[in-house]
Amino acid sequence: MAKGKTLEDLYYDTLKDIYFAERQILRALPKMARAAQSADLKAGFEKHKEETELHVERLQQVFEIAGKRAQGKTCEAIQGIIAEGEEIMEEFKGTVAVDAGLISAAQSVEHYEIARYGTLKTWAQNLGYKDAVVLLDQTLQEETATDKLLTKLAITAANQKAARAA
Repeated sequence: MAKGKTLEDLYYDTLKDIYFAERQILRALPKMARAAQSADLKAGFEKHKEETELHVERLQQVFEIAGKRAQGKTCEAIQGIIAEGEEIMEEFKGTVAVDAGLISAAQSVEHYEIARYGTLKTWAQNLGYKDAVVLLDQTLQEETATDKLLTKLAITAANQKAARAA
């Protein structure tokens, strides 16, 4: 077993992972908004881009609380999820199914973020970073709300529209 690695090390490593991921998501959201056909979905992606900018700012504060420099670490998971979304945008561009596909891709991103922020919040509690817990929980709540909004858009519009065209 490797010696010297602590929960603090894992926490910092995971912060770097999600920091990288959020910055990649910032680059992907405008493309997703442009690809969306529904005005509601476009607006949702644009709103979430603004929220994601706040998430990056909060993460910078969380790094400061831990006494660490804000930096990213390549997150292959988010790169794969974003690549799948780009594939959907390309393969389903202009079709009735594109919005359903975009929602699916966006929810994959949200579920990844929810898992990361939930874990980081718990670890921050364990490590005594009370101020970080508050910041991480704010972001976790926003990611959860975005996931619920995406589910609503899928159920009430995008999936039905795609199914009717089948």
